[in-house]
Amino acid sequence: MAPPSESRTLVLHALRLKGFAATDVVAGHAGLSHKEATRLLDDAAAQGLVVHRDGRITGWSLTPAGRALHTDLLAAELAATGTRSKLHDAYRGFLSVNAELLAVCTDWQMCASGESPVVNDHSDAVYDKGVVARLRDVHDRIEPVCADLAHALARYGSYGPRLEAALARVEAGDTEWFTRPVIDSYHTIWFELHEDLLCTLGIERSKEEAPA
Repeated sequence: MAPPSESRTLVLHALRLKGFAATDVVAGHAGLSHKEATRLLDDAAAQGLVVHRDGRITGWSLTPAGRALHTDLLAAELAATGTRSKLHDAYRGFLSVNAELLAVCTDWQMCASGESPVVNDHSDAVYDKGVVARLRDVHDRIEPVCADLAHALARYGSYGPRLEAALARVEAGDTEWFTRPVIDSYHTIWFELHEDLLCTLGIERSKEEAPA
């Protein structure tokens, strides 16, 4: 069984990935009850690790101290579980597919028209069907990577099912689940997984490795 993460780590990690999130979102991402997430967030606020904002949009975010502690907790987790090499191998596998996923998303949003690409209005069903088929090919290639990650650390176990669920919606005709940013679309989840790997391994995006 893959090593689990501590609840406090999961809460801070959810905020690191989401940037700003309501309690229920933090709880869902961390796999905790609303009551437990609330307790942990209140404790973290008392320690100056997170702040809560009320208003038109209400939610939590990390403070600089919380971000620094989160970085330390992830490093300690990798050291304690001995999973750094496994995660790095999976990260390399992710990079080998990442460029293709980004190309597929671009081709979903834009399509060729004469000499210049134009916004895809999704009126060409044949074109869209071809792009969705390419997304399925990408998904088939990332599934083993997600499985490797889930076997390394339990907190990675949700990515494979979430990506599959988003893809199923796209293939069923709910095409906003391809790239729409405000929902758990395929691209949203993919971006989150990428960010998760970078911050877990302590890699700056600007210094990211080239794919193998």
